[in-house]
Amino acid sequence: MKNYFRTLILLIGGLALSYITVGQTPTDGLMMPKGDICFLVNFEYGQFDHYWEGETLRKNGTIAKVQRRTALVMSAYGITKRLDAYVGLPFISTNSTNPNGGRFAGTKGIQDLTLGLKYEAFRHKGEKGELTAFGSVTFSTPVSNYLSDYQPYSLGIGAPQLAWRGLVEYEWNNGFYLRGNGGYIWKGYTEAEREYYYNDGSYYTSWMDVPSAWTYEAVIGKWFMNKSLRVELNYNSSKSTSGDDIRAYNAPQPTNKVDMERVGAFAQYFFKKPKGLGLVASYSKVINGRNAPEMSSISAGITYQFGLFHPKN
Repeated sequence: MKNYFRTLILLIGGLALSYITVGQTPTDGLMMPKGDICFLVNFEYGQFDHYWEGETLRKNGTIAKVQRRTALVMSAYGITKRLDAYVGLPFISTNSTNPNGGRFAGTKGIQDLTLGLKYEAFRHKGEKGELTAFGSVTFSTPVSNYLSDYQPYSLGIGAPQLAWRGLVEYEWNNGFYLRGNGGYIWKGYTEAEREYYYNDGSYYTSWMDVPSAWTYEAVIGKWFMNKSLRVELNYNSSKSTSGDDIRAYNAPQPTNKVDMERVGAFAQYFFKKPKGLGLVASYSKVINGRNAPEMSSISAGITYQFGLFHPKN
């Protein structure tokens, strides 16, 4: 069995959180109108100087503060009133504030192409509010030949991923809402540039089995300004189904069992004019983990939505 990632995007243990696959997206809880297309350009900065080796929190001794920058281009399209399609592609750069004589100077490049579908399975409007339920499936695969075993600087895990997620949201008439979702991320194999590795036993191969994971998220939010602004607080976690621990005096590797809990905030604003223009921003911090970085991340982006075949005034 294999492990989960997010988007939101982490280094240690071969876990890379895709902004679309596992993170907060601008369309969570929303559906695109049929025939509308939306583009997102998002920039994220994350850093950490402590990480969990197994369940023990340690300081980055020789590499100081690890920094990660992500530029994401994403598009969503309303195929029907109840079915949306997504595509996203991130460019990532990594480094540390003390590159240890240049041997660990980081890397940069295009990471994984992500394709997804989201379906509105249920919607019911009551006297006090509205209940909706969604299901989604996403697939991602590397599009560049990056080194997945170059931890904690690797662009990603270098393996195909297939994710299923269910989401339920209830919104009251006063604009408050609660949302919860759960999912499972299957991950395949990644190839390392070595013919031997240790994973609770000796493996004489360059192929590493990346653990899968279960993911969970809880959100409380509210709409303001006649539904021009929404603000959310969120908690999410990822629990690997298998894997080994980072060994003492060794770097992490894609076979590690990566668990983490994160808290964060998200905001999205829709401009009245020009119609279709919007802004998104978020902050998150890993508060507990296993073989994971104590990562803090901040992001900001711009969205633009319009009718693709039937332009709207």
